[in-house]
Amino acid sequence: MRALRAVAVAVLSAAALAGCGPAGAGGDGDAAPKGSTAPGTSASAGAGASADPGTGATTSPTAAPVTSPVTSPSAGTGGSTSPTAGRVPAPGETLVRVTRTGGFAGRTHTLVVKGDGSWTQLDGEARPKGTGKLSEAGLTGLRTALREADFARLPRIATGGPTIYDGYSYVFVHDGHEVSRDQGSLPASLTKVLDALPPFTGGQDAP
Repeated sequence: MRALRAVAVAVLSAAALAGCGPAGAGGDGDAAPKGSTAPGTSASAGAGASADPGTGATTSPTAAPVTSPVTSPSAGTGGSTSPTAGRVPAPGETLVRVTRTGGFAGRTHTLVVKGDGSWTQLDGEARPKGTGKLSEAGLTGLRTALREADFARLPRIATGGPTIYDGYSYVFVHDGHEVSRDQGSLPASLTKVLDALPPFTGGQDAP
């Protein structure tokens, strides 16, 4: 009897072990664990995802392209320029101011020409001594001479010319530039400016 019981227990134990075989041998062992996904698909379709009605595949909405803000080219590209370079002064603005010192009497006189051609003679104390106005042709000639002199490129002070006894010294102020020359160091371009100016003395009736 004991031998039969031992055989029965062994058979039952073997049956129980056969029923608990490893997953994948058949039955429920083939089922994928909860939470797993098919290869090649995302675990979550993400916000706004939708299913393709034809294939059933899940697709995500296409993100809007990111563009950089368009900026205009810098206004300063190409180098900076003088704010007054080449600008025609308004009628009441000074076109050129020239101070002359020396001569036999050693006196100082200043001539101020405005943008409309009107001019004023000043003495050494900056007191008005005479006034007048250039003709249209005279004003055009003065502007041409000033432009051709190119004050921006002239050295502020230049020497080395021949000494002229009892000669004059000049200080020119034009377009924000100041240039000083002795009579013997005047270049031809500044001589043309002097020739286009009204006289430094002579009163209101001076031409």
